[in-house]
Amino acid sequence: MGNVSHLVTRTAAFESSVDSGFAEAGNGKDRQFVTALARGLDILRAFHAGEGMLGNQEIAHRTGLPKPTVARLTHTLTELGYLNYIRRFRKYELGASVLALGYAAISSMDVRRASRQPLEQLAHGLNASTALGGRDRHSMIYLEACRGPSVVAITHDVGTRVPMASTAMGRAYLFSLPDVDRNKQIDAIRRRWRDDWTKVKTGLERSFKELADRGFCVTWGEWLPELCGVGAPLRNSDGTAAYAINASAPIYQISRDRLEADWGPRLVKVARDIRTGMAAQPSAPAMPTALRPVTNGHRPPMSAMARR
Repeated sequence: MGNVSHLVTRTAAFESSVDSGFAEAGNGKDRQFVTALARGLDILRAFHAGEGMLGNQEIAHRTGLPKPTVARLTHTLTELGYLNYIRRFRKYELGASVLALGYAAISSMDVRRASRQPLEQLAHGLNASTALGGRDRHSMIYLEACRGPSVVAITHDVGTRVPMASTAMGRAYLFSLPDVDRNKQIDAIRRRWRDDWTKVKTGLERSFKELADRGFCVTWGEWLPELCGVGAPLRNSDGTAAYAINASAPIYQISRDRLEADWGPRLVKVARDIRTGMAAQPSAPAMPTALRPVTNGHRPPMSAMARR
């Protein structure tokens, strides 16, 4: 069972490396596109969870950028606090500024707060791994992840990246997009997977039909041979942002019939519950009274502040 965990980590790292540089390649004719910024972000994306430090040579290999360019960018990112330079090893690690950005993003997501309890209950009910994901270029990144009480083979966590084209979560996300956005993503997937496009296209078409008919799709060993799962789309309560949720397990743990008859419908219900939970949440947290601007030049009474 440990092999599944190892393959997930290794394959996610490979997917991330292959993704690097796609923003630059896909926007060569966009005058508003800032290549230098894209390259700097590619540097940060070269670091994967649990892998530790990287040197300029390793970063250059992962991003496809020239080493002198990488050296200038890593120096700049270090000066800004996004990288830390470990002089002893002549390598870099991600800095606190990256964590600050990530925390600010993830902590402000209504969808993540609304999804935690339903996904946790489903994970325990199915003894499976469940997750909420959003788009990260042409992959999906886990924004929330839960595991059942006996799940040991799959160690997905927040920040895990999985391919959009071959996972139930990714296909459910694609299905939820407006036609223009979906076609743009599929075109990028086609360019990336050109050698296996016929197989990828067949899988996408099958999953889209399942989603249209039943509200969820099933994948069986299409990303990793040992894994299977179901995915369902999820949009913000106002329809402005798209996400997807999934439930996954090793193939030896579950039958395909049960995925279709039990897990899929339950996942669709969880998606509805999350959407309802988001609609019930206030649109924005109220500003603490102590931080509100003082009006009429007067401070709040000390007694009122003490009561807080």
